Amino acid sequence: MIIAKRPKQFDFQYNLKDFAHMINESFMNSHTHILILPHKTALYRVNPIMKAKKYGVLNIAILFVLFSLNALVNPVAGNGYEIKVRIIGLKDTICYLGNHYGDKQYVRDTVKVDANGWAVFKGKDSLPGGIYLVVMPSKTYFEMVVNEQKFSLETDTNDFIGKMKVTGSLENKLFNDHQRFVIEKAQKSQELKAKLDAAGDNKALADSIREEISSLDKEVKQYRMKIVNDHPKTFMANIIRAMSEPEFPAPQRDEKGNVSDSTYQQKYFNYYKKHFFDNLDFSDERLLRTPIFHGKIKTYLEQLTVPLPDSIIVSVDTIINRARANKEVFKYCVATLANQYETSKIMGYDKVFVHIAERYYLTKEAFWADSTLQAKIHERVEKIKPNILGQKAYNLNMPDTGMKMQSLYGVKAKYTILMFWDPTCGHCKQEMPKLVHFYDSSRAAGLKVEVFAVGIESDIDLWKNYVRDNNLKWINVSDLYNNTGFRNYYDIYSTPVIYLLDEEKRILAKRLDAEKVRDFIHHQEKTKAAQPKTE
Repeated sequence: MIIAKRPKQFDFQYNLKDFAHMINESFMNSHTHILILPHKTALYRVNPIMKAKKYGVLNIAILFVLFSLNALVNPVAGNGYEIKVRIIGLKDTICYLGNHYGDKQYVRDTVKVDANGWAVFKGKDSLPGGIYLVVMPSKTYFEMVVNEQKFSLETDTNDFIGKMKVTGSLENKLFNDHQRFVIEKAQKSQELKAKLDAAGDNKALADSIREEISSLDKEVKQYRMKIVNDHPKTFMANIIRAMSEPEFPAPQRDEKGNVSDSTYQQKYFNYYKKHFFDNLDFSDERLLRTPIFHGKIKTYLEQLTVPLPDSIIVSVDTIINRARANKEVFKYCVATLANQYETSKIMGYDKVFVHIAERYYLTKEAFWADSTLQAKIHERVEKIKPNILGQKAYNLNMPDTGMKMQSLYGVKAKYTILMFWDPTCGHCKQEMPKLVHFYDSSRAAGLKVEVFAVGIESDIDLWKNYVRDNNLKWINVSDLYNNTGFRNYYDIYSTPVIYLLDEEKRILAKRLDAEKVRDFIHHQEKTKAAQPKTE
């Protein structure tokens, strides 16, 4: 699979972090920072393939199909685009045109900057709408809105936002005016916050300052609503609507200032979650090319959803059902969420991937997935489904070192540690002594723990010698005849792999190291001991 054709990606590192944090904390929600970034923000280019820390079996395949088919790389038919940019303080060099897409940024064009600081980005096909970046060789940048296709911007490297002059673009006039307004209020808020910190125990003064900060918040909201009301058909209005948060009536308080309704917090949360997407236009694919869309999805899943697979599945379906309003948005949501949960490091979240795969890919709702990708996804699902947390583990019948058949279901223990290992594996050799120590100490303490260790080395003598030389007293078996299919049932593609089963052989945890096995069992025992005893 060719992946070199993907556009290059930008990765951000923010300077003035306190400033940005203050802006968001004081009066902006977490999805709006892209509109008010300081003009000296550092920007670094990295390879988009190498940025992710973890890749699942399908990671590259899913995302490559997503990127290669959508408007991230495909131009929009039209009369072309011509964006003229003059940057005082920059000459005889190059600069880049990039765009946001989800939580990443990609290079779209590279042009020369002339002796007068002019750069002209030009193409025969129209640019898809979104928030774009003009990036300097110094890695600093400024943002602009692309909706109109022909306009000009003039600015200065000393102050991109403050000295911006817009010609021929209402969207960018609104965008830049908004940036200036918000930065002005942010600076005032910062000053007030410093006064608040210095107020100490002076409650009256502190309350007064908080009221001023709240007033700034209201001013920003009013300013944004004016843009929406005065220019409702603009993309900028849609951006602002997407950033808005659900508003719930303030709670009633008693004479001491305490909230009188004890259920208010739960009511507020339920309302907030139910209406969280009310102002996010899922039919507007331009929002994919802003950080706002991805940020809202992330917040909904990570802050408004109980972090359990079944709860996440409900939220994922809520998002994807809304995304049906636009084919590109639907494609983005399905592919991105499938990739997110297939590659998640959080144990048990692979169940979410299986759900997405079965409901959207294997039913052929994922119209962009060809037969090859569908086959790969089907294969991956078949390897994950048998070992989802909470399910009963697949029974294994294998001979031990004495050629006596041993059954996993025949193990009588409160906890069964199912381990797949290889005597030639360096990591296995590191984990084995730790597991031996835990096994011996647990059994000595009266805890019914057993290990069902499956050696996958085809050299029988090598396996037996390791078991004997290291005095492994637990149940040692091997698939000598290669007829159990354990690799498929337990998704074994490396070693060691450790599963933890309960007394009924249901999967409690998987892919643990020896220390985490110990910690998990100790936590289970501690939790059970703390539970009240029933008569």
